[in-house]
Order: sequence, then structure tokens, then C-alpha cells
Amino acid sequence: MKFRKIAMRSIMFAAPLLAVCATAFGDVEAAPTVQSNAEQIAASQTSINTVWMLVCAFLVFFMQPGFAMLEVGFTRAKNAANILMKNLMDFSIGSLAYWAIGFGIMFGTSRGGLFGTSGFFLSDGDPSTGDGMWKIAFWLFQVVFAATAATIVSGAMAERTKFKSYIFYCVFICALIYPVVGHWVWGGGWLSKLGMIDFAGSAVVHSVGGWCALAGAIAVGPRLGKYGPNGKINAIPGHNIPLAALGVFILWFGWFGFNAGSTTSGMNLSIGVIAVTTNLAAATGAVVAMITVWIWHGKPDTSMTLNGALAGLVGITAPCANVSPSSAVIIGAVAGVLVVLAVEFVDRILKIDDPVGAISVHGICGAWGTLAAGLFAQSKYGGVDGLFFGGGFSQLGVQALGVVSVFAWSFISASVLFAVIKIVVGLRVSPEEELRGLDIEEHGIESYSGFQIFTTQ
Repeated sequence: MKFRKIAMRSIMFAAPLLAVCATAFGDVEAAPTVQSNAEQIAASQTSINTVWMLVCAFLVFFMQPGFAMLEVGFTRAKNAANILMKNLMDFSIGSLAYWAIGFGIMFGTSRGGLFGTSGFFLSDGDPSTGDGMWKIAFWLFQVVFAATAATIVSGAMAERTKFKSYIFYCVFICALIYPVVGHWVWGGGWLSKLGMIDFAGSAVVHSVGGWCALAGAIAVGPRLGKYGPNGKINAIPGHNIPLAALGVFILWFGWFGFNAGSTTSGMNLSIGVIAVTTNLAAATGAVVAMITVWIWHGKPDTSMTLNGALAGLVGITAPCANVSPSSAVIIGAVAGVLVVLAVEFVDRILKIDDPVGAISVHGICGAWGTLAAGLFAQSKYGGVDGLFFGGGFSQLGVQALGVVSVFAWSFISASVLFAVIKIVVGLRVSPEEELRGLDIEEHGIESYSGFQIFTTQ
């Protein structure tokens, strides 16, 4: 017992001495400083931002099957596998083209505010630095946007376009057409310097895709039997509306990553406002499109209502971070009416065959969303006031210039591209191939083996 007391007293006296010695010889971690704390906070913020951006990139990637299901459902069964292959190639070929060329044109060192000239093959992504690692992750977030712009076109040209021709198109939109507009607005180009608002891509992504779809639909011509010799317009119904509806729900879900992820920062609390405005615009677009088509045609058409939801989503994509929830409802409502009128105009007046309504949803409503930012923006949300909130016509003028510029570049460049493709490899399948279906003729497979698929017009 006496020995234990002596031992305990020895430890009590020795412990402080050992602590002093350990500190003197560097065996104990140094006390935190203001600088070390700041570095640790910055590292944590970078990690949170990177994880947020990657999660949102995964959500936007999930929009690819959404587009695939939508387009398959709105077209005929004999072309379903062809549609799926085109959506798969949109992302596969598009990823390679954007990695090699597109990302550098979009975000490289600017040449006169028109296009980038560095960063090709992701050469700026140095994994030995924090900035380089972030840029690699940023590339993934951007490539899913490039693929979205590319995949919009496949629906407008569905059921009569050669597969190899479509592959050529995928390369050029992801390597050149889309990145040039992206540089103008997001890469420090001339529209960016003018102060154009396009937070998540009503113009950069959706208008580019929509106007390229317009060029493609004109170049390839309507499907056989769509327009009769007497001017009659024949409906060609899609074969699976449930699949189309599933596609819309997937797209709606992925759009939260599309819009809120464009902050590229999980530390930015505006992601909550962005998610709310995105949802309200989509919901309003669906409701108003349903009411509009119900009044017009006497039935609440399912396909038009589905496109109404997408119209609201496209319309809110540019101003989602700059407008109030109430303004988002108005923007979605206008998009819901606009998409119904646009589909009727494109089909009945222009006689352009667009099986899925891509031109109306993405081109027309993308332009509306871009202009809406100049009308409804509020400084308390995004630092700028639009026309309806005391900001005058200045911002609206910039937005209008952006709409016109994006249309001119996208439509003209895509028209030239499709003209060249038509000369070099051909753009449209033969009438016999179209009647039999592209699944068998282009891919040697049936999407629904064992079922009888009618191949009449």
C-alpha cells in the first residue's frame, strides 16, 4: 500500500515534466493558429463544393434516360431502339468531343470574347493542385450540360434520320456549336461582359438545342404520311405515353441538379430558392398547358401537359436564381401557354414535323426564359433588377440581344452542318427503311421482340 502511494505521487510530479519535454521536442501537435484554421476552413469548403457539384452532375446525367424515355414514348415502337442508341451516343460521343475540344473552346483563354483557346484535352486539370482537381470535377458537371443540348435534337429528327449522320452531328454540337455559345455567356465572353443573365442555360443549353433541332427538322423533312397532298395534317401518335410520362418525371427530378447545381457551391444558400422557383415553374407550366389545350381541343391532352411541365422547367432555367417564387409561377404560366401555341404553329403553319415538340419546348420556351430574366429579376435575389422591378430596359435589352445572337449562331451553323452531312453521307433513310422501321434497318434488332409491330404509315 505504501509503495502504491509513492508510485502515484511520482507519476503526478513527473507528468508535467514529461509534457514540457514532449512539447520542447515536437512530439505534440502545434496549437492551431488563425492561418491554419483559415486553411482548414477553405479546404472544407472546397470539399463541400466539389461534392455538391458532382452530386448535381450525377442528377443531370440521369436526365439522359429521362430524355430517352420521353422520346421513345412519343415515337413509334418500330424506332424505339434507334432512339435509345442516339441518346446513348449523345453522351458517349459527346463526352469525348467535349473533352478533346469543346471544354477548351468554352472555358479556355478567351480570344476576343468569342471562343476559348486553351485547356483542350482537359490539359488544365492538374491533379497535383486543388484548383486542378476542382477543374476536373467541373468538367464532369459541364459535359452533362453539353450532352443535354445535343440530345434535344434527336427527338425533333426522330424516325427518319440515318444513324451515322446523327453521329457526325453529335461530334460537332459538343465540340463547337454549343461551346461557342457557352463561352459567350459562361466562359467570360462578350455576352458575359454585357451582363447577360442565363444562370443555368435557357439560352446556352436549351435554345441551342432547340434551334439546332429546328435546323435539323427542316433539313431532314417530315415523316412519311405526316402531311397529306391536300394540306391535311395527320397525327402520328407515340406508342407509349407511360414511358413518356416517366421520362418527364425523371427530367423534373434531374432539373433540380441542373439549376441548383449551377451555383457550383454547396455553401451557397440560394440553392434553396433555386429549387423552389424551379419546382413552381414546372408545376405551373403543366397546369396551365393542360388548361390551355383543354379549352382549345376539348380534352386535357396528356402529351401536351407533359410538355407543359418541361416548358416551365426550360423557362425558369435562366432566371431561377434571380426571381421570386411568385415570379416563377408567372414565368411557368406563360411557358405553359406558349408551348401549346408554339406546337400548333410549328406543326400547322410552318409544316415542320417535330415528333416530341423539342423546337417549341426548348427553342421557344428557352427564348422566353432568357427574356423573363430581364423582366422579373430582383436585386435581392440575384443582384439585378429587371423591367418589372424598376430596372428599366437595360437588362431586358441585353437578354434580347442574347436571344437573337444564340438563335443566329445555332440555327445557321447547324443548317450548314446538316447541309454538309446531307452531301457527304446523306441525312435521311430511304422510304422503304422508314416504313419498316429504323430498329430493324439500322440496328438489326426489334425493341419488342415477339410482338407484332405494324409498319404502315
